[in-house]
Amino acid sequence: MTVRMYADRKGWPLKRVRVTLRHSRIHAEDCADCEATKGWIDHIDRDIELAGDLDDSQRQRLLQIVERCPVH
Repeated sequence: MTVRMYADRKGWPLKRVRVTLRHSRIHAEDCADCEATKGWIDHIDRDIELAGDLDDSQRQRLLQIVERCPVH
């Protein structure tokens, strides 16, 4: 929603945003960057697809907005 509102406010030709999520669980022992060392860790992979006649700078800016979202 934030990406859509930002693009609309800027007048950019964003047609659609598609978010694909993949959930998996890994052993904490197999995770080098995790704080936990026992049990399972939930891992979510996220793919973002921006459809529309956007130039590279617009596309990059929208992806920066995605990264600032506190929900993910």
